[in-house]
Amino acid sequence: MEPFKRKTPEEILYSIYRLHRGRLKIYIGAVSGSGKTYHMLQEGQMLQRQGVNVVICAVSTGQRPETLEQIGDLERIPSIHWIKDGVEYKDLNLDSLLERNPEVVLVDGLAHRNREGAQHPTRLDDIRYLLDRGISVITTVNVYELEGVFELAHKLTGITAEHTIPSDILDSADEVRLIDVTPEAILERLTDGRFHHPDPSLFKRGNLAKLRELALRLMAEGVNESLEKHREATGLFGPSGAAERILVSAQYHWNGSIYVRRGQQVAKRLGGDLLVVTFVNPKQTMSKESLTFKRSLLQLVEKVEGVFEEIPIASRRELPSKLGHYAASHNVTRIVMGHSKMSPWQEFWRGSFANRLLSKIKNVDLLFMADSSEREGRRVLPTRTHQNRESSAYHRLTDQEMEEQIQKIKRGKFKVYIGAAPGVGKTYTMLREGNDLLKKQIDVVIGLLETHGRAETLEQVGELPIIPRNKTPYRGTELEEMDVPAIIKRNPEVVLIDELAHTNVPGSKNRKRYTDVLEVLNAGISVISTMNVQHLESLNDAVEQITGVRVRETVPDHILHLADEVQLIDVSPASLQQRMREGRIYTANKIEQALGSFFKTGNLIALRELALREIADDVDERLESWERKASLRGPWRRKETICVGVTASPNAERLIRRGFRIAYRLKAEWYVIYVHKGHLISDELNKRLERLKELSMRLGGIFEVQFTARERDIASILIGKSDERMATQMVLGQSGKNIWKLVRHGSIVKTVLRQARHMDVLIVADFEPHAKPLDKS
Repeated sequence: MEPFKRKTPEEILYSIYRLHRGRLKIYIGAVSGSGKTYHMLQEGQMLQRQGVNVVICAVSTGQRPETLEQIGDLERIPSIHWIKDGVEYKDLNLDSLLERNPEVVLVDGLAHRNREGAQHPTRLDDIRYLLDRGISVITTVNVYELEGVFELAHKLTGITAEHTIPSDILDSADEVRLIDVTPEAILERLTDGRFHHPDPSLFKRGNLAKLRELALRLMAEGVNESLEKHREATGLFGPSGAAERILVSAQYHWNGSIYVRRGQQVAKRLGGDLLVVTFVNPKQTMSKESLTFKRSLLQLVEKVEGVFEEIPIASRRELPSKLGHYAASHNVTRIVMGHSKMSPWQEFWRGSFANRLLSKIKNVDLLFMADSSEREGRRVLPTRTHQNRESSAYHRLTDQEMEEQIQKIKRGKFKVYIGAAPGVGKTYTMLREGNDLLKKQIDVVIGLLETHGRAETLEQVGELPIIPRNKTPYRGTELEEMDVPAIIKRNPEVVLIDELAHTNVPGSKNRKRYTDVLEVLNAGISVISTMNVQHLESLNDAVEQITGVRVRETVPDHILHLADEVQLIDVSPASLQQRMREGRIYTANKIEQALGSFFKTGNLIALRELALREIADDVDERLESWERKASLRGPWRRKETICVGVTASPNAERLIRRGFRIAYRLKAEWYVIYVHKGHLISDELNKRLERLKELSMRLGGIFEVQFTARERDIASILIGKSDERMATQMVLGQSGKNIWKLVRHGSIVKTVLRQARHMDVLIVADFEPHAKPLDKS
């Protein structure tokens, strides 16, 4: 709404109604036993300490000791008990609640259906009744109890919900928080008897992982919607950097379905939405053949759950600007289309569609599909390069494989708590788990703890022993770092190590804390650690796009992939900002600065979505390694190889990270190729190339340097090396040369698009912050 626009009477009445209405907060989890009730009660205790009037009613603890402990002195309003088919149920006692009139009610089981003759048929109706009377409600629900998720969850796992509720209840809630738990943790709780389920057979690791991924992706979609609304309200346009949106440009032609299928595969692997557009001249009558292809295309788009739109154009020359405008106005991150069918002479006289489109779009990547798809038909995602050897139970391990398996057995277990931003509660949760393990007689110590002066975090230390830090002299002072030799000498079963991305002080044995962690793991000691999503190396560019801040301390992705468990600590932006204002994250002198920069609402929403999607992808990757057909993102393709062509420009790191993320999603080998004009490399350039090589190797790629006497030959060398590696996709950046250099030396991108039509070519867009939508003209 415009700031000076007068509100209508209806808007005024609605605003007054919202003031009187209670707030609704929902804790959502993948399954029973994920800890929803525990966290709900924990929040109730915190609110009560803050002077808020809190009661509980119809809360189901399952007699779990840790959950019962969280009830503490919270006042309980007796619920109405009733029995059906030998099972006891609890309904809310609305009369008692209204008479008591608390500020907040904690209640379990949002999907519960009331007894016959009750005032309302469902608990959801009861809750809406309380909200309308100014009583706030905090409640819980499992992801498969949502109508929009139930059928898919049942199909994937066989799980059945006794009752379901409309999915849009999440949209109407003031706050939704996901309680993310790994399958391993759920199975351990089930084995320990900490909760019971009527059908334990459903609690298989694969099923739990699928439900967990559904919960993560559902939350990510909801967060994305709120992010788009926020960006529109603040005048920001273009991709946020947190989510992928794939646009397929297809015509009513026999190959249109191939492009849509390819777009679907890309969208699934990247966890993004799929849009399909086609351009038609309304003045031209479509042939019978085109109408047939149109029906087929529409059916396919509906089947793959894409969004289709037909856009009118007067002539072919309008295509680049129309497609570019559509991409910008729909926050598209990648356009999928076919290579040009025109010869070089035809492109010279008529103009290249690809070149004109490249000049029109901003912040949008272009993927040109290989012409070979015309011969091969639909392409499927790749298997791992060693799948055939792994698939045989009788395969004899090589000496190297045997050594790797032995080291894996000897190595300690590794668990990482990850969050969207500082202050979400990673360290707090890590310490709480440490104390839980201590109660089970497991030898746990704190190797490194950073409380940042947060009293509630310090309280969680409890009885956990702390290994003193090692003091290192540096520039006339003493700096403290984790004492790895002391930890290894102490040899506990588990060590808690905070801030995985930390850079050690100069003079330390290891430059990074994650290397310290690897040393501890290799000594047979298990590690529980913490990090924020912005510290993941391959997300460095996305985080800068979101926040405007280039994060300097990063963790290579393979460290996170090495972890046995990765668990997300999810907190809504509003709650995180409230914690900030209360001084529970930073000291008072840093609060306003943080709220005005990194902790801005838009940043926190986008980082939250980024974290949700990243962990969902991590879950899916693990599913693929457990069960060959378990992936929610579809089948693998044939073996792929990715070649990334880079220059020495500042954009090189961004291309390398993008190449890694594509290769990792496609289980592909990948190479980075730099072609140098001349035969001598200056010391300054050599240092630059060493940094690029180090980044490539850190992410698991291979870096190569090639030489040429002529700049015009660079594109041919890139294509030749890619063919030599049997590459299926080449990744390039948009050309940044000025017009005179383009005339003299030609464009590498244009040459590759003309000469490498036998492979996929991805052109990665240069990032321009806050790009405006193209003018429709």
